[in-house]
Amino acid sequence: MNLFRNVVFIAAIAGLVAGVVLACMQAYATVPLILKAEVYEQAGGGHHHDHAAPAATDTNAMSTAAPAANAMSSAAPAPAEAAAPAAEDEGWAPADGFERFAFSVVANIVTGIGFALILVAVSEFAGGIGNWRQGVFWGLAGFAVFTLAPGLGLPPELPAMPAADLTQRQIWWWATVVATAAGLGLIAFRKSLPLVILAVLLIVAPHVVGAPQPDSFETPIPEGLHHQFVVAVTVTNLVFWLVLGAVVGVVRGRFTGTATSLRDSFA
Repeated sequence: MNLFRNVVFIAAIAGLVAGVVLACMQAYATVPLILKAEVYEQAGGGHHHDHAAPAATDTNAMSTAAPAANAMSSAAPAPAEAAAPAAEDEGWAPADGFERFAFSVVANIVTGIGFALILVAVSEFAGGIGNWRQGVFWGLAGFAVFTLAPGLGLPPELPAMPAADLTQRQIWWWATVVATAAGLGLIAFRKSLPLVILAVLLIVAPHVVGAPQPDSFETPIPEGLHHQFVVAVTVTNLVFWLVLGAVVGVVRGRFTGTATSLRDSFA
C-alpha cells in the first residue's frame, strides 16, 4: 500500500506542475491557431468532423495528445455534410477567455497525472528516477513513445481537417505506442544484438504498415497553418514531457532520501 501511495503522490505533484505549464504554453502557441482554423471552418460552410485524437496523439487533446495528447491527447469522423442550421444545438462548451483556459488547465492536469503515473510506475521497475537529469531522459522517452512516434503517422489535426475512421486510428495509435515503448525498452535494458534488431523492427513496423488515412484530404485549412500547428503541438508536448520527467525526479529524490526505492520511503 505504501508503494501505491508513494507513486500516486509523486504523480500528482508532477502532473499538476506539468499540466499547468502545458496549459500556459497552449494559450500562447496552439489555441490561437485553433481559433484561426475555426474561422476557416465556418467560412467553408461549417463542415465538421470529430477530430479528437486518441489519448495523447496531441497533448492538446491529451491535446493532444492517448493516451492523452494531448497527450498527448490527443472520435469518429463524419462524412461531408451540408451546413447545419444556425439554430441547431451544438451542446455546451466553455466560453472563450478565462473559462476556456480554466477548463484547459484542469484537463491538462488530469492528463499530466495520468502520464506521470505511467512514468513513475514503469521507471520503478528500472530502479526509479533518482534526480532531475534522469527524469529528463525518461521524459524524452515518454515524448518519443506518446507524441513523436504516433505523430509521424497521425499528426495533430485542426478543426475542419479530414480524418480516417476513429477506431482504425485508435488501433494504430495504441499499436505504435506499445511497439515503440517495447522497442525503446529493449534497446535501453537489453544489450544483445538480436534484441536490438528486434527493437528496431518493433519501432519501424507501425510506420511500414502505415496509419489509416482519410478518403479525401480536401480541407479549407491552409497548409502553412497546419504546419505551424504541428510544430507548436510537438514543441509544447516536448516541454511537457521534459517538465514531467524532471519534476518526478526532483520530487522522488527529495522524499526518498537515502532509500533505494519508493517501497522503503514515506514510512
